[in-house]
Amino acid sequence: MPNTQELQDLVVQVRRDILRMVHKVNSGHPGGSLGCTEFFVALYNEVMDLKEGFDMDGIGEDLFFLSNGHISPVFYSVLARRGYFPIEELNTFRLIDSRLQGHPTTHEGLPGVRVASGSLGQGMSVAIGAALAKKLNGDDHLVFSLHGDGELQEGQNWEAIMYAAGNKVDNLISTVDRNGQQIDGATEDVLPIGDVAEKFRVFGWDVLEIENGNDLEQVIAGLNEAKSRTGKGKPVCIVMTTEMGNGVDFMMHTHAWHGKAPSDEQLATALEQNPETLGDY
Repeated sequence: MPNTQELQDLVVQVRRDILRMVHKVNSGHPGGSLGCTEFFVALYNEVMDLKEGFDMDGIGEDLFFLSNGHISPVFYSVLARRGYFPIEELNTFRLIDSRLQGHPTTHEGLPGVRVASGSLGQGMSVAIGAALAKKLNGDDHLVFSLHGDGELQEGQNWEAIMYAAGNKVDNLISTVDRNGQQIDGATEDVLPIGDVAEKFRVFGWDVLEIENGNDLEQVIAGLNEAKSRTGKGKPVCIVMTTEMGNGVDFMMHTHAWHGKAPSDEQLATALEQNPETLGDY
């Protein structure tokens, strides 16, 4: 396992990847990607039990499903730097015929991606299906998923959340990125979703909270605590508070960078705030 400094270096490099990918094509979603960088780095390099190589069935390893697929830049960066595909391929983000589309897809055959995502509200259902398949296969590995807080405004989530608890899908850990922002503004202004943790509890889930999802050690501890609560009859939810645009001062505390690319000057400023650690692609 990498040590803490190596993981911190990876966090900074992933931020650089996100910024450069979105800037190159003047398109993409940097805000939520930057906010979830620590989560992805922790999950793929410290928490999940992964096999060497990649196959679609995922038997004998933990699985991850990204529901809020628009934050694909952070997903692609972490997959590449974990060795799923060449880091240089990040240069092809959102280009015609690239495997790295704006929302993850499967027909291009990108290692690490098991389901197309980005049509919001569907990832919970997919994760539950994968978790039930593991039970049927006698596979004691876990299924992880990530969801946006604004995404919870989609009704399908709540049917799935109810189903998971009612059917004791206790090999599932679903994390909600509680950054309080969505494309049109603050979630509480667009459509208030209230106390997310309490909602999941009332629906029958075991719930824990990560107060600072941009603190790598807190994220690792929270994910490991969640793992310790699996297998006890309830699905597990992590409500993780993050800052959209974290690590770039002018992108923080606003929804404006949900889906906006930085200019040349803004990119230079953002990269100065995140000095190169592991080498750009």
